[in-house]
Amino acid sequence: MDVKLDPSRDDLPLMANTSHMLVKHYVLDLQVDFEHQVIEGIIVLFLEDENKFKKPTSSLKATSQSEPKEAYRCRTPEPCQIPGIHERTFSSKMGCSKFGIYGKGDKDTSDKGGNHDNQEQTSGISCSKYCCDTGNYGREDFLLVLDCCDLSVLKVEEVDVAAVSGIETFARSPKFTLAPEELRNEIVGELVTLPADRWREQLDYYDRCSQAPGCGELLFDTDTWSLQIRKTGAQTAAGFPHAIRIWYKTKPEGQSVTWTSDQSGRPCVYTMGSPINNRALFPCQEPPVAMSTWQATVRAAASFVVLMSGENSAKPSQLREGCFSWHYYVTMPMPASTFTIAVGCWTEVKPKTCPSNDLVTERPLPPAKADCRYVDICGHLEYSCHFQNASATLQEIVPHRVFAPVCLEGTCQEILLQLIPACLSAAHSVLGTHPFSRLDILIVPANFPSLGMASPHIIFLSQSTLTGTSHLCGTRLCHEIAHAWFGLAIGARDWSEEWLSEGFATHLEDIFWAKAQQLASHEAQEQQELKACLRWHRLQDELQNSPVEMQVLRPNKENTGHVSDSGASVVKHGLNPEKGFMQVHYLKGYFLLRFLAKRLGDETYFSFLRKFVHKFHGQLILSQDFLQMLLENIPEEKRLELSVENIIEEWLESSGIPKPLQQEREDGARSELARKVDAEVTKWIQVNRRPRKRKRGKQEVFEKLLPDQLILLLEHLLKQKTLSPRTLQSLQQTYGLHKQDAEVRHRWCELVVKHKYTKAYKHVERFLQEDQAMGVYLYGELMVSEDARQQQLAHHCFELTKEQMDKSSAQVVAEMLF
Repeated sequence: MDVKLDPSRDDLPLMANTSHMLVKHYVLDLQVDFEHQVIEGIIVLFLEDENKFKKPTSSLKATSQSEPKEAYRCRTPEPCQIPGIHERTFSSKMGCSKFGIYGKGDKDTSDKGGNHDNQEQTSGISCSKYCCDTGNYGREDFLLVLDCCDLSVLKVEEVDVAAVSGIETFARSPKFTLAPEELRNEIVGELVTLPADRWREQLDYYDRCSQAPGCGELLFDTDTWSLQIRKTGAQTAAGFPHAIRIWYKTKPEGQSVTWTSDQSGRPCVYTMGSPINNRALFPCQEPPVAMSTWQATVRAAASFVVLMSGENSAKPSQLREGCFSWHYYVTMPMPASTFTIAVGCWTEVKPKTCPSNDLVTERPLPPAKADCRYVDICGHLEYSCHFQNASATLQEIVPHRVFAPVCLEGTCQEILLQLIPACLSAAHSVLGTHPFSRLDILIVPANFPSLGMASPHIIFLSQSTLTGTSHLCGTRLCHEIAHAWFGLAIGARDWSEEWLSEGFATHLEDIFWAKAQQLASHEAQEQQELKACLRWHRLQDELQNSPVEMQVLRPNKENTGHVSDSGASVVKHGLNPEKGFMQVHYLKGYFLLRFLAKRLGDETYFSFLRKFVHKFHGQLILSQDFLQMLLENIPEEKRLELSVENIIEEWLESSGIPKPLQQEREDGARSELARKVDAEVTKWIQVNRRPRKRKRGKQEVFEKLLPDQLILLLEHLLKQKTLSPRTLQSLQQTYGLHKQDAEVRHRWCELVVKHKYTKAYKHVERFLQEDQAMGVYLYGELMVSEDARQQQLAHHCFELTKEQMDKSSAQVVAEMLF
């Protein structure tokens, strides 16, 4: 059977055969070339075969942890419609220099034959000549399948790890008793399973092994979604090389990285949370179950700063005049999709009163306690866990740095730097130990397609969060900090269960932000009720204007978490461009958690949440893991009719509004803050009804409103059929709407477009250029109006921004305009 995927409309295929082999560690050695907009170099993969990671571990040392039940479970085979592997001739031709790096004057001809690129074609289900299931080897060579897209793969070879000096200590068997390939695999097998307290030694050997000589080229082929590698005569995963080196380079059009200019007009490149994740940055195993560690050396011109999802605060080393090298590493196993890199002419933002920034950037843990570990409190695979560090449990504020284009340095000093310690401390007070030991925050270019993105040790924030008051910046920062626990330290085993990340982060951002502001209990309650009101309106609007199948939080239902025999699967709706603009996972997930917290009471719920974090950090979960543990912690008298089954049915596997939420909104009283907005709406409606000329009388006095109140006010006014230019002008002047944060300005621009308030078209133009993460909807409003001037404005703004705009956003906007 042949399945033809439309790469812009359908499900995302995860091709890697993770049931047979798992990448345990990546070593990357990369060069960033801004002139040609490519990243090129070498990646070395250290692998473990199924005989090792599916085997029960009964001889772990006292300090090691048992394998997580979710991490490497052998799953029931399920039918899975995915692109398969082409039955094409494998090629090992070389079209590159020794190290796969082309100098400035070198002519690159490696792509002309078409043998090593991801071709724009697809193929059938996993029925390939070389795609073997577990236990069905012997007839054909074993095939290692990696997720790969828009990469030029130049060469693949086996690495002779046995040639590394001192490595023989990792061989259990005498050297002369094993064939060379068996010895190499045995060495890698021992290296990837070193105890956590030997992580420095392990990283050093990974580095040395990555530089070892090759011992034979491997045959490989590529198609649209994958790289397939085999070794002649290696018929099983156990016999396949466990250390391989791949020479490759990215393509300028690759979707995993964005080449653009920052707000100061200087070139930069960054990973932007693409729907296809990192497969267009390096060949990898994309399924979440493929949790690995990595280390990377990145070379760039001296004027650039390299930031990465790494445990260390890397310092540049000069390789030669004008060229620096940056080295990062991660020892906590994570899915490859969480790997993040950003290279640009960023400046480190430091407090005006503390030039060295020592208080926040380089505050190490007390050395006497740094290695203190607790036994039997973690359920994940063994690694040097932050939760096992006694000092880390007491560290409210982890060391952090802020980077931004130089033109935004002052704004970051005034707004962002002041918020970080309070938000980190608030998060610690709610959930306890920070999962990661340090944090970098980068203000990304204007074309970044969302307000923020969290990765291990690094957060990207949109420049849109820096406008107006500190409210939007603070709430978004709290949201991304929450992802350190939910989304990163605890991940979804099935990516279609996005609510396990976004629902939790949305719910927790309110809790963190209230504590960061040091609000009294009743003030926090009022603000959170107001936020719930806004989100209720947003959820209703989204469900009225979205396909039914996109409204389900658990689209795979009873098949959630199931994969094919090889480990391959698909992410439901993963490539649907509409999905990137939907918030149903955020909103329905938020309301579910809010419902459960109310049922238990905040104190009981957050006490449970800390227990849940301690049990499941470093692991992958499904919805039932959370719900089952939660219900076990609910007293019988509060449980009533709650069960895992009915929660899943009503909240996760049904479209539309869940019945308990509908009932709650109908029965609930409006908060005092929302009632205050209602009174202001009434005043504005009265103002709008007054005739232009009237006798002097008492002028309306309008109350000062919080940002969220302003949003609610504008949403109410958007329902009015007509608002006069005089009313709109007064509205703008009363609240200074064009100076408010991006959320408020977005609603203001909607009003301007709806009522064709031409005097404020400049505000719409500014928004579409500077707040691209939120502007796509406005393009639609401008075009739907069928007003010539508004359509001209939309075309003008798109012409100014399309070359720098995020590709997915640009595609959606272009469909609206043309």
